Amino acid sequence: MPDPILSVRKAVKTYGAFHALNDVDLDIREGEFLTLLGPSGSGKTTLLSVIAGFTPLTSGSVHARGGDISRLPPEKRGFAMVFQGYALFPTMTVAENVAYPLRVRQWKRQDISDRVAECLDLVQMAQFADRMPSQLSGGQQQRIALARSLSFKPDILLLDEPLSALDKKLRADLQWELKALHDRLGVTFVYVTHDQEEALSMSDRIVILNDGQIQQQGAPDDLYNWPRTEFVASFLGKSNFINSVVLKGADGTLKAQAGGHEFPIEDHNGTAVSGETCLALRPERIRLGAPGAEMFEGRVRQISYLGERCQVLVDHAEFGEILVSHPTWHVDIRPEPHLNVSFGWERGACVPLLSA
Repeated sequence: MPDPILSVRKAVKTYGAFHALNDVDLDIREGEFLTLLGPSGSGKTTLLSVIAGFTPLTSGSVHARGGDISRLPPEKRGFAMVFQGYALFPTMTVAENVAYPLRVRQWKRQDISDRVAECLDLVQMAQFADRMPSQLSGGQQQRIALARSLSFKPDILLLDEPLSALDKKLRADLQWELKALHDRLGVTFVYVTHDQEEALSMSDRIVILNDGQIQQQGAPDDLYNWPRTEFVASFLGKSNFINSVVLKGADGTLKAQAGGHEFPIEDHNGTAVSGETCLALRPERIRLGAPGAEMFEGRVRQISYLGERCQVLVDHAEFGEILVSHPTWHVDIRPEPHLNVSFGWERGACVPLLSA
């Protein structure tokens, strides 16, 4: 595997007794779309700011292509940043905004003109070159901020929740455009968001942070399907949590005992140990059936219709409240409040979690 384009080593950032970052190690591969995901106060924006050079570390280091850049100012790092608030110059035209980083770097006039045209074409904004930022919509301003950040061909593009101020539909459209742009250019993107769906849909790799520490990292499907902790399972999507007793057979197979039944489980993370273990179970992995059709019995408490699926809350005597994501078409059972039902799941649906 090639050397990472950027590495963070044993990064600590404190504000008094508060640890915004606490012993963070991270490698970023060239050309990947890496997302830093976490709730407010998790350390994701602090980590991005450390990489950019805006925030000095209390201890630890940042390396780019093998060289220590911890003490380099932002303008010497060769990175570009797209801010949540766009940060366009209000007295400059669109073209002048995009040209600004090139003028600072003393590019030749014709080279600046050619590069500005190229970047505006990239974001489909060439026809707005002579407009002022105040004459643009939020989505158009974000495109210009992106074009400006790409103008000087940075090694890494840092994006701090760039779509958070947009409405839901425009945000979804720009997610597709941003991912397509990344695939086309091959530039390394480091993206900060607290939006789980955004992270899952755009990223090559997601790094989940909480309390200034990395909780888990990996490809979106791996993180979603095989969370290691209750925090990851609950923050990235929705999960049911089932207290169980795990039994390891002599051949290495695993079974769990819960709710008066025994059922097989799989352990992709290497987290399962014999004894009391919490299992994570995604709502969409659960099947609903008529009484007796599945392993467990329950009663429907509440239904929320969401179009192609509905969210069904089922009461179980031992598990308590179980959330089921149930398709609304071509189904054998149509859940209604107070209806007696049964529910079950396939072998790999329950994921054993690390103890807290």
